[in-house]
Amino acid sequence: MPATMEVVCNDTKCPLDMFDLHFTYEMPDDVTAADFSCPYCGQFETLTEIEL
Repeated sequence: MPATMEVVCNDTKCPLDMFDLHFTYEMPDDVTAADFSCPYCGQFETLTEIEL
């Protein structure tokens, strides 16, 4: 099964709490939350992966 990543946006002005990224099998293993931007506020540096 392809990997998933739960991500939170830490921007206090952004109303988005958390979201899931669902990857295809072609996604490189070294991808981190820093490679993505928040789909709501567009910030890159505010995303943090949630470690369960």
